[in-house]
Amino acid sequence: MTPEPAPSTFARTSVEWTVSQYSGGGGNCVQAAVKDGYVSIGDSQNPGRLPQASTPDEAKAFLRGAKDTDFDFPLHL
Repeated sequence: MTPEPAPSTFARTSVEWTVSQYSGGGGNCVQAAVKDGYVSIGDSQNPGRLPQASTPDEAKAFLRGAKDTDFDFPLHL
């Protein structure tokens, strides 16, 4: 695997982003992409904000935890 991309060099336009169907156009536009073997999570409403890069294993662990409600407590869901 290549080294994690430096956020300052990450070109948001060089990847194909997928926007969450739950974003709803209300300013909560979460998007994801894969670049150089890393999963990136970004905010389409704030293109100046750098995306978060994770390894595929880190992304899988987060998604599994989210599906199992591990992260509901901070959001009071």
